[in-house]
Amino acid sequence: MKLSLLLACTLPIAVYSQDSVAVSTDQYPNTFTSGSANVNVFDNSSRKFNDWAISFGGGAAFMSNADLTSYYNKELNWGWNAYVSLDKQISHTFGLLLQYQMGKTNQRGQLPGAAGQRAGVADAWTKYNQIALLGDLNFSNILRRTDNHSPYRWALHGYAGIGFQGYNTLLIDADSSRWFTNSQGKQTRIPVEIDQKLGIASFFYQAGLGLKYKISRRLDIEARTMYIMSGDEEFDGGGWTRSGAPQYNLINDTYSDNMWTVNLGFSVKLGKHISHLAWHDPLQEAYYRTSVLESNAQDLVVCEKGDADNDGVCDDWDRQLDTPAGARVDGAGVALDMDLDGIIDLYDKCVTVPGPAENNGCPTAPSLSVTIDEINKHFEGIEFALDKDIIRPQSFDKLDHAADVIKTLDQNSQFLVIGATDTRGSEAYNLNLSQRRANAVVKYLIGKGVPSGMLIAEGRGESDLKYPECNPATKCPEWKNEANRRVYFQQK
Repeated sequence: MKLSLLLACTLPIAVYSQDSVAVSTDQYPNTFTSGSANVNVFDNSSRKFNDWAISFGGGAAFMSNADLTSYYNKELNWGWNAYVSLDKQISHTFGLLLQYQMGKTNQRGQLPGAAGQRAGVADAWTKYNQIALLGDLNFSNILRRTDNHSPYRWALHGYAGIGFQGYNTLLIDADSSRWFTNSQGKQTRIPVEIDQKLGIASFFYQAGLGLKYKISRRLDIEARTMYIMSGDEEFDGGGWTRSGAPQYNLINDTYSDNMWTVNLGFSVKLGKHISHLAWHDPLQEAYYRTSVLESNAQDLVVCEKGDADNDGVCDDWDRQLDTPAGARVDGAGVALDMDLDGIIDLYDKCVTVPGPAENNGCPTAPSLSVTIDEINKHFEGIEFALDKDIIRPQSFDKLDHAADVIKTLDQNSQFLVIGATDTRGSEAYNLNLSQRRANAVVKYLIGKGVPSGMLIAEGRGESDLKYPECNPATKCPEWKNEANRRVYFQQK
């Protein structure tokens, strides 16, 4: 059945090619030309990054989901593993690994019931050799933006693939294991053995994650964990079948004995170029180009007509010949303007948000009066518990939005948070209640990150009516009295 499953699986192979195209002198050449006197086809000899590597490493191995496991009776039985692989980077985000791995797991188990007591705790060992083809997905390159200045030093990788394995398992217990007496009369246990040869019927699946760090342009270090699904019930040494002896395969209902590895490894990047495709940063193209030119100055003819603005783009292709020093440029020599606000990134203090030149490319802040009106829109309709200073939960969202707006204001400014009531009740009671409610709002806003020095709570009771004609309250409809019971925002 495993063979039929394997034959049903297909692995897509992507074939990449680049045709050479003649370039006339009155057109801009393609992005892979090395100079006006040296136009090259995009191939392994002309591109600016490496895409091969050799990886190796090792660590711990555990039989995790099986009849006999490495975790028994609160004890951990350590195993080991080691691997070496040949890595090919297909694109910026995807690669393939041809990997050889070997190791050994140590596991224990006991049959249930009387059979288990008779046999005692069984010890088993699995020595294995594996050859696998893995896909490597670089999650960091998928999520990384090219305009956020993040260094290409860390990368999270996801691995998945299939392979073939051969393994030898040994199991010793007090029942199934027989005694052997040597010529000197010494007795030893003969373990129950399973010897699975490497072949097409012994394929397995695996998947995992790795966190890589670029030590240098030649060397990476990686912490990797993999979960290996053998597809075999005999991988843990539990026996041949469920019906035969020994019957350790009856302990767990699953038919696939699975293993888990944790490794520390290294990758040595091969090739003559400065960068590797997995770490290639498009925004650092000028750096790589400069490094290549410095190391191969005698072998490469570049920019026969010069580079007047020293931006790394030859004058015969440069569409902006007076690029300011230090400005990053695109392939045509034009200074980058990420937010398209007309202010190049070199002078733009808000690179990803458009804004006018008079504000250094940053959005202009709205006028204070407009901002206060916006805050008061959020304050409008804030509800308190009856005759109390407890803010009702349905008002929290309004106050959260108000806090976000207040935090954009000048933190050296001061503002009043004013509480007011209607004319019901005594004047002294209303003054006290309005002060407590203003205090409650200020406390909430400070809790949301508003600097405490910006806000002053002030209770005005019934002396600050929005509708003065509502004195006494019986002269007005309820909606006007409700509007008089309010908290609002005002510049001091």
